[in-house]
Amino acid sequence: MNKGKVYLVGAGPGDPRLITLRGLQCLKESDTIVYDRLASPRLLRHAKAGAEFIYVGKLPDRHTMKQEEINRLLVDLALEGKTVTRLKGGDPTIFGRVGEEAGLLYDHGVEFEIVPGITSAIAVPAYAGISVTHRELASSLSIVTGHESPEKLDQSIQWDKVTNATGTLLFLMGVAKIDYIASQLMKHGKPPHTPVALVRWGTRVEQETVVGTLETIADIVKQRNFQPPAVIVVGEVVLQREKLRWYENKPLFGMRILVTRARAQASALTDLIEEMGGEPCEFPVIETRLPKEPEAVRALRERLEAAEDYHWVIFTSVNGVEYFFRWLKELRIDIRRFHKARIAAVGPKTAAALHERGLFVDELPEQYVAEGLLSQLEQHMQPGEKALLARGDLAREVLPRELAARGVEAVEANVYETVVADTQDGMVMEWLREKAIHMITFTSSSTVGNLLEVLRRNGCDDPVDLLESIPVASIGPITSQTVAEAGLALTVEAKTSTIEGLLDAIADYNKNRNSN
Repeated sequence: MNKGKVYLVGAGPGDPRLITLRGLQCLKESDTIVYDRLASPRLLRHAKAGAEFIYVGKLPDRHTMKQEEINRLLVDLALEGKTVTRLKGGDPTIFGRVGEEAGLLYDHGVEFEIVPGITSAIAVPAYAGISVTHRELASSLSIVTGHESPEKLDQSIQWDKVTNATGTLLFLMGVAKIDYIASQLMKHGKPPHTPVALVRWGTRVEQETVVGTLETIADIVKQRNFQPPAVIVVGEVVLQREKLRWYENKPLFGMRILVTRARAQASALTDLIEEMGGEPCEFPVIETRLPKEPEAVRALRERLEAAEDYHWVIFTSVNGVEYFFRWLKELRIDIRRFHKARIAAVGPKTAAALHERGLFVDELPEQYVAEGLLSQLEQHMQPGEKALLARGDLAREVLPRELAARGVEAVEANVYETVVADTQDGMVMEWLREKAIHMITFTSSSTVGNLLEVLRRNGCDDPVDLLESIPVASIGPITSQTVAEAGLALTVEAKTSTIEGLLDAIADYNKNRNSN
């Protein structure tokens, strides 16, 4: 059997967007991913279907696998002919033991490649508003391990030279030794008032920063029960934080937000969450698809073939627009056959989807729900007119019912079906159990019931109880009503029924939460 290859990849400091393009490419190509706790678990979602995941992470009080065993594991996997990515937090060459792993691979004739990553020593302070060099404050830096015992630290560190020969000192993995580190620096000449910052889980949603001086920092860490992993920054550059802190000032900082909408639609919401400083957690509970039943397809064909009969074509969602045009293509129906019809959309996103296809809406309501659209239309529609409603099979009946009551013939064209998604994600289930999800978003009524069903399928006997203490955000009043009917407590509701309105409401909640 041919030997495989091992990629020794730096995953960056925690934010999954900080991995290099080359590192991401290795992930996508590998048969096996060997990873530790400092690499974001969200990166594993980029692995190809069927990839094997092996966790070898170390915790402060226990080692899941000894380093020698990890080295041997990489060799064995490669000798089986597998392509392997060894995913390591930060940069693999900075206290990442890449030399040991690569050395054994070399000894066994296994091809390997070292893929650098963004080191936490520089990135974590940057996310806390600290530039490790500054023209006026520090023109050099030293990166030191703080993980060893005091005896080993004294053997590996020449305290007098480190203390006085550099501008900024960076200690990695040294939270438990902060008292000793601070005392040694003061003993060898650092002034007691020298600024110190500890940044925990930097670049992640859990990021936490404490600031003090060499004289006070050990007591602050103890009082706050400040736990590893963290980067320790010693030097005048810490003073920049008051002006340069940017990540912690973002409106959704500190929030891991569950996104329940369909995967095909989730990207817009997840991108906005990341832009606003939150961490999106995709857990799609709905899936949209073309109707498959012959009777449904036949009925849809008949209704779309009657294009010249309609005075109105009404779209109540972006999905409705996308599937409407998929059906026109499938059935070879020319859009110009709808030349008599005026166009109405329920909201700006739906209107934008139409604009992308060269169609501009005639009517757009101020309130982005069926009732708002109805109020907008009734002053323009006439009894005896005919309206085509391009929508999904679970759409509410209020619009066709009220149009009919006003003498308008409403023809329902169910251009797509909504079903429960087959979502399996152990990481999300664990976060839900640990209450590590800080907000659940619902963008439609169907996402509410479907989330509960998906949780049942993932082995949860009582989904409502599982979600009881997790805040819930709704995109609008109709979805909020469904949330209440499901037995969940609503925390926030969007003032405007758009994803931007939803995130604005969550940002207001986060601001109030942090100010209390």
